[in-house]
Amino acid sequence: MTSSATTPEEYIEGLPEDRKEAVSKIRTILKSTLPKGFLECISYKMLGYVVPHTIYPDGYHCNPKLPLPFINLASQKNFIALYHNGIYADYNLYNWFVEEYPKHCKRKLDMGKSCIRFKYIDDIPYGLIEELAGKITPENWIFLYEKNLKK
Repeated sequence: MTSSATTPEEYIEGLPEDRKEAVSKIRTILKSTLPKGFLECISYKMLGYVVPHTIYPDGYHCNPKLPLPFINLASQKNFIALYHNGIYADYNLYNWFVEEYPKHCKRKLDMGKSCIRFKYIDDIPYGLIEELAGKITPENWIFLYEKNLKK
């Protein structure tokens, strides 16, 4: 589901009623738990949490005019998606998350490289998302990005 929203509030307002509460709750967790320095914005037509140019002037290597993306949150057709680039870049973080997930959810983890898909709104592991959100600072993310992902 793509959005034409230009602000996070517009994005939330444009969601189907059954998704607003869950996406809003995850947004609140991210805003309160992400380490200082990440900026909330609309990024790739989703809620985005990025390292702004004021901290990382180089920006995103695919388009240096864009800030360095870190997390995106989206309501897709059949699920809510949390895209966490740190999980993709840090094998230890990935392993931690995969090991912790069953302790917080009844259902099997549905995950791609950086995309965690929540198909069941009643089984979103908010506590685990909160733990995950606080694990990487902007400085840590820049280091991982430059080490592993920047081409």
